[in-house]
Amino acid sequence: MESGGNSKGSGLGGLFGAAGPGYSHADLAGVPLTGMSPLSPYLNVDPRYLIQDTDEFILPTGANKTRGRFELAFFTIGGCCMTGAAFGALNGLRLGLKETQSMAWSKPRNVQILNMVTRQGALWANTLGSLALLYSAFGVIIEKTRGAEDDLNTVAAGTMTGMLYKCAGGVRGIARGGVTGMMLTGLYALYNNWEHMKGSVQRQSL
Repeated sequence: MESGGNSKGSGLGGLFGAAGPGYSHADLAGVPLTGMSPLSPYLNVDPRYLIQDTDEFILPTGANKTRGRFELAFFTIGGCCMTGAAFGALNGLRLGLKETQSMAWSKPRNVQILNMVTRQGALWANTLGSLALLYSAFGVIIEKTRGAEDDLNTVAAGTMTGMLYKCAGGVRGIARGGVTGMMLTGLYALYNNWEHMKGSVQRQSL
């Protein structure tokens, strides 16, 4: 009876964790861990794999690491529209203050200045946005036609944009617009390649 009580008590104690045989760390140290690794494989990583010298991206098959003209077209058009709106708003504020300088500060003067700001902002945003749209469209068409992306596409797109934008002014207007577009895009291409040209000149001098 006594042994049965002890076994019953030990069973209940083992069930609720209040009693039972205890094992020290020394006893468990010699027990082999069959099929288990002492260190998780996810923690056993060579630190050299965590240091990357270049950026790595997951790209679709055949895609380039740099954005093409079609991807940059949205940024170009939006940026030109916002730039034109900001410049037009400042220009409208200047013109509004100049035209109403003889008027006292009142509601009619504020309304006139506000109308000038909104009118000039919309005008310049429309102008620069249209130019950016034409430039981006010509750039994408030239890139797809030639199958290459270089500064020649930039200059050609700028020239064609100026010619089409000024086509309403006749032959002289077309020529003037083409020359203006070619000069602006040529300066932009020169600015982008300035460091490369400087390095080439330095290497040749050595």
